[in-house]
Amino acid sequence: LPVVAKCDRKRALSLWAPLCGGMVPHEYHVQFAKVRSLSPCEFVERLSKELGVKGVVAGANYRFGYKASGDASDLVQLSGEYGLKAYIVDPVMDKFDGSITEKGKIGSDTREKGQVSSTLVRNALAGGNIKRVEDLLGRKHRLMLKTTNCVVTKNTLVACRSSVLNQPPREGHYGCLIVINDHDDVEISCNENVIGYGDLRIDSSQIEVTIHEHNSW
Repeated sequence: LPVVAKCDRKRALSLWAPLCGGMVPHEYHVQFAKVRSLSPCEFVERLSKELGVKGVVAGANYRFGYKASGDASDLVQLSGEYGLKAYIVDPVMDKFDGSITEKGKIGSDTREKGQVSSTLVRNALAGGNIKRVEDLLGRKHRLMLKTTNCVVTKNTLVACRSSVLNQPPREGHYGCLIVINDHDDVEISCNENVIGYGDLRIDSSQIEVTIHEHNSW
């Protein structure tokens, strides 16, 4: 399961707006099969001529092109040749476990040690360490459930594990804020309805949500 549910990606991206000049980032998906065999030059050419891309942002350890033959320096060079602006950024380091050398430089094996990654987030979720998940993501983790076929009472909702749309934390008991999207199969946006605070209990077969303070389901 993904860290962020597909239906919640738009909301998650909207949180980047303050860092993007007030603009909300949008996703455009390109089928990997259509670009996997492209050389680095062909890939950047496609970005420029076919997709109309004006600029690219990539990490310092970014690889691209057939068999990952291009690196960040190649991206900068090729982007210049095709009229794109290229911005190379340093890895976001885990402030609690940064792989920083004594001279203040990022170690060559940062992927395994201190670089923030989906693997670190998944490990924190698997360990039930929600505070660490929040620190890594820079926001609250949102667990999404399909409410179809759930058992609902006045203060409780019980769903089977198959209703989960993204990775939950490990089995246990958690405090939560309960939010409902009013429209099925619609990306989360302004249609959210904040129900109230409650408890989330996760076991091997089901997920139970109990409301303490609420408006209504």
